[in-house]
Amino acid sequence: MSAIILGIESSCDDTSAAVIKDGYLLSNVVSSQAVHEAYGGVVPELASRAHQQNIVPVVHEALKRAGVTKEELSAVAFTRGPGLMGSLLVGVSFAKGFARSLNIPMIDVNHLTGHVLAHFIKAEGEEERQPAFPFLCLLVSGGNSQIILVKAYNDMEILGQTIDDAAGEEAIDKCSKVMGLGYPGGPIIDKLARQGNPKAFTFSKPHIPGLDYSFSGLKTSFLYSLRDWLKDDPDFIEHHKVDLAASLEATIVDILMDKLRKAAKEYKINEIAVAGGVSANNGLRNAFQEHAEKYGWNIFIPKFSYTTDNAAMIGSAGYYEYMAGVRAGWDLNAVPNLKLGEKSLRGRIDS
Repeated sequence: MSAIILGIESSCDDTSAAVIKDGYLLSNVVSSQAVHEAYGGVVPELASRAHQQNIVPVVHEALKRAGVTKEELSAVAFTRGPGLMGSLLVGVSFAKGFARSLNIPMIDVNHLTGHVLAHFIKAEGEEERQPAFPFLCLLVSGGNSQIILVKAYNDMEILGQTIDDAAGEEAIDKCSKVMGLGYPGGPIIDKLARQGNPKAFTFSKPHIPGLDYSFSGLKTSFLYSLRDWLKDDPDFIEHHKVDLAASLEATIVDILMDKLRKAAKEYKINEIAVAGGVSANNGLRNAFQEHAEKYGWNIFIPKFSYTTDNAAMIGSAGYYEYMAGVRAGWDLNAVPNLKLGEKSLRGRIDS
């Protein structure tokens, strides 16, 4: 009998639903919220309201595209955390009600685990290339910058992570905002950087021991440098926009790759993956290609559609949990600060 999983993702400002059948992706529908652009960042209250409006039509569309009826579903997988509390609650509440009405089990998925396991999403007609265990994964998203040792689908260890700001939400987005480039800053900086000189400007890099990251110093260096340059030339940003973007991106990528090289050497692993929203960045992808050639890494870079928040990764992670016999308890709730590898309170439910 086939295992058909409905995946639901609502951790931030994207409402997404996907259908996985026997490990293969049948559909992946994402509804983004443009309302936040006017505020230069995600407004939690607006995000949760939009999720309430979007979740039913998004799930309906995912089932329709997959050619699957709700009665055929084996389980509902959903993001439990981390994320915005209001946004997570919409997904959790919907999953509970939907699963209850169909008398099928639920599977709670850690959003970060989903990003890592995006490399195991399979789809008909696509190349099935997956990292072998153990492998290292550089997880870089809006709020996370981590180096993860992945020993199995359900066994992951954080080797290093940011001790302050994250590369995406804090460093890239806020520097983009200061430059008046808009939100979200990642795609804008990425596009401009392709036209600029990455060595035009130099910004400070942190000296943090071990495998941990820090981006607060870089952000401060960028802001102070910009302030000084603007005193001499009020149009400095407009005159040097592409070079500023390229130099900022190059500095962030250098910081990320430096610690990843150390981890690969220390743990003697050459299976190296990247995941999360920032993995869509062209500079980071190029750096991975260069490191593969220079150090003999076997690299894994996700499709662009799997880099941002999506239910395909949640459904895929949920599928492996389902096959392992894991079920979520009906009394669980969203956990906005859920850590990778943190054991959630799960009950066993007969499927």
